[in-house]
Amino acid sequence: MRGLYLVTPNWDDTDRLLDVSEQALQEGVALLQYRHKSAEADQRREQAGALLALARKYGVPFIINDFLELCEELDADGVHVGGTDASVAQVRARLGADKIVGASCYGDMALARTAEAGGASYVAFGGFYPSLVKKYPVTTPLDIVLQAKCEIRLPCVVIGGMTPENAAPLVARGADMVAAISSVFGNGHQADAVDIAVQQFNLLFAQAGGRVRGRISRIIGI
Repeated sequence: MRGLYLVTPNWDDTDRLLDVSEQALQEGVALLQYRHKSAEADQRREQAGALLALARKYGVPFIINDFLELCEELDADGVHVGGTDASVAQVRARLGADKIVGASCYGDMALARTAEAGGASYVAFGGFYPSLVKKYPVTTPLDIVLQAKCEIRLPCVVIGGMTPENAAPLVARGADMVAAISSVFGNGHQADAVDIAVQQFNLLFAQAGGRVRGRISRIIGI
């Protein structure tokens, strides 16, 4: 688990959602998460099923935010749980050992330790910066990434207002994945902008060292 963790916006236009998602997947994404808090159940099932097919096409694990039953129904690769959802231990017991279970830990190392003990696959910290999508206190210190890398043995995801520029100090501190919504989907109406945004995120990880899924050719000029 390393690179861009792409999270979908609350878009009702399924064709647009799929078009931009596929454009990003073509450039290289580590994980794809479906997150639509306001969708009706039928729409959520339709969109998640179509995104799952896309993720399978590109060999990218597909995660569903919150909706455990939908994950089970579609046989998605895993689920991401927040602070008000079922506990990581409960979700792990229900899904079994082979699924991905991600946990929101905000700015709280105690939550991260509990998530690790409960069987989480990764922990997510933030928000670090103001978000166009989520409303929360921007109080998570950047150095929590350093602390997490010392204290727990799970991949670390950073979230909240992420751009290639402001994610750089977090990747430098050891973040394994950067979760982004608006920085990618907000460019969906501009030719090549989605491609370039994804490549810029991937370049951060390439510069930090280690393997990363994706292409960076346009950014480095080859």
